[in-house]
Amino acid sequence: MTAVADGTETAQELGSLTMAGALNRALADELRADERVLVYGEDVGPLGGVFRVTDGLAAEFGDRRVFDSPLAESGIVGTAIGMAMHGLRPVVEMQFDAFSYPAFEQIVSHLAKLHNRSRGRITLPVVIRVPYGGGIGGVEHHCDSSEAYWVATPGLKVVTPGTASDAYWLMRQAIASDDPVIFLEPKRRYWAKEEIAAEPAAPFSQALVRRTGSDVTLIGYGSMVPTLLEAADAAAQERISAEVVDLRSLSPFDDKTVVASVRRTGRAVVVHEASGFAGFGAEIVARLTEQCFHQLHAPIGRVTGFDIPYPPPMLEKHHLPSVDRILDAVDRLQFDDTVALPTGPGNDA
Repeated sequence: MTAVADGTETAQELGSLTMAGALNRALADELRADERVLVYGEDVGPLGGVFRVTDGLAAEFGDRRVFDSPLAESGIVGTAIGMAMHGLRPVVEMQFDAFSYPAFEQIVSHLAKLHNRSRGRITLPVVIRVPYGGGIGGVEHHCDSSEAYWVATPGLKVVTPGTASDAYWLMRQAIASDDPVIFLEPKRRYWAKEEIAAEPAAPFSQALVRRTGSDVTLIGYGSMVPTLLEAADAAAQERISAEVVDLRSLSPFDDKTVVASVRRTGRAVVVHEASGFAGFGAEIVARLTEQCFHQLHAPIGRVTGFDIPYPPPMLEKHHLPSVDRILDAVDRLQFDDTVALPTGPGNDA
């Protein structure tokens, strides 16, 4: 390993890994590099976690550094806060997205605020791993998209990888951060395999243009990234050139990259799995409207999950944004500028 500018390291020959494997490797590399790093949560020890992200870590590093916790999410985060206040760097797992809600008060009232409350004297380098989103046929407490809660909380960094390579590097960068990080792991991407880059693709809080285009910008994150790329391929068959922006960091938000893309294309569609009403996509649309109003050729579209509790597995495919729903939103943007623009709520897909 060799050091790079932002405090992470350049990996040598990581090879091809699944996202779960990349996260496992990132945790192992940080455990080796810094004795202050601890990993714990429900079943993360000998079992290796329900998704096997921590498989083998307890055997390699021992039960003083990788261990199981009681089934008490508020206690998991509360002890992590205390550990961080005394110089450790805990990485804790919320076993499923909706299981994190018992820890909500600890995260919002204490983890996110102690640095400010202490006038900077206290830092809390805590990483909270949250497997989130759908696509695995789970039920409501095992499939959820809670990102809007976390991005609405000042004091938290919120990131989510769309690729295995980003999973590795974002995790290492998150652990190196002195700020608390909510690390959202898209569950249905755990088994997607790819080559891991030898160095980070971008700084921690920077969005990435995954595909360049000239007609419309497709904006998303996490598990939606491959869906957006597939939609861009399909749009190309209709002679529509779609640019794909992977946000990676939800908070802080990379206005520069996203705004530059939308100013170039003049059209945008924002896509996420969470429900649409007051979802994170609404904030993106507001920011783009404020900064790109005079370059927009059409209202910004949104494709989201429906405004319902997460549906049962047999209805999941209808709830999650699909290529067809994204293409329908793109079609509504009226690529013939001589035609009157659509108005009203029908713009949202």
